[in-house]
Formats: sequence, structure tokens, C-alpha cells
Amino acid sequence: MYSYALLEKNCYYLIQETDQMPVNLIKVNLETEQCMFVSRYGEETVNEWKKKGDPIFDILELVSDDKIKDWESIYNDNQGSYNYEEDED
Repeated sequence: MYSYALLEKNCYYLIQETDQMPVNLIKVNLETEQCMFVSRYGEETVNEWKKKGDPIFDILELVSDDKIKDWESIYNDNQGSYNYEEDED
């Protein structure tokens, strides 16, 4: 079993918090003595604090900068498709 303490600031990871949860992309934004402030990317971005000792079932991979650039273009395109306004009559 892994923990958030193994993750490095400003890096993106594919993780699975429990064996029953789906794979998530996270980024570690800030590290304090006891906690990590992470962004979790899915349909919506969720920012949250995690204790360094909080368990992670599996750290699948550290995602390379090249892969993140590719992912950002896809993610940002998809986010824009949901932001539309209805025409007013």
C-alpha cells in the first residue's frame, strides 16, 4: 500500500485510491509538513487536501510532460463543449 507522501509536488500521477475506485489523474500542487493539496481531474476538477499518510492502493504511473500536454488539449476541448448559453427569445 502506498501513501500520498510518496508523490512529488508539481507532478501528475495516475492513481487508484482503493481497489474498487476507478483510475484518477491527480496533480500535487502544494506540500506542507503533514498534507498535500491535490487537484483531481474528472468530469470536474476537484481540489482537496490529503494527509501524507492517507493510503493509495496503487500508483500506476508518473505521467510525462508530453502526455500531459496531449491530455490538456483533450481535457480543455471537452470542458469548453459543456459551457454554452441558451439563446434568449
